[in-house]
Amino acid sequence: MSAEFIMSKGATPREVFERLIAGIASGELAPLADLYAEDAVVEIVFEPVGPRRIVGREVLRERFAQAEKERPIELATKNVVVRETDDPEVVVAEFDYEVHHRGTGRTFEVANIQVLRVRDGLIVSTRDFHDHLGFAVGGNRLTELFEALAAK
Repeated sequence: MSAEFIMSKGATPREVFERLIAGIASGELAPLADLYAEDAVVEIVFEPVGPRRIVGREVLRERFAQAEKERPIELATKNVVVRETDDPEVVVAEFDYEVHHRGTGRTFEVANIQVLRVRDGLIVSTRDFHDHLGFAVGGNRLTELFEALAAK
């Protein structure tokens, strides 16, 4: 992914979202941190076991780099609908991931919704609603998920 692709200064919220999902689908996750403001807040509302709130570009950079190394899946985005709101900084994106899990060989779809706030071409906050159960089923990780939930 080229640096100019990531550079988002002056980009609209829709353009920033499009860069974000294109980067996720490409598998090059680490550079995506540059789409976020230094003090960005990411809320993963339905995250069953991990952190539901992540703060800061550098924390995101570490998470993206780790996810890029461990990534057992290939993603393609489908059915993308971006809705603009009465707030010019905010878009609501609905989309599906077509997921191919290399470990299980399964291909499946999961639904997603993201609410992004973009200021000066950088993501300052997101509220992410992903189908975590769908990912667990497709990755053959239901037992692991139930054990983690039981331990809470």
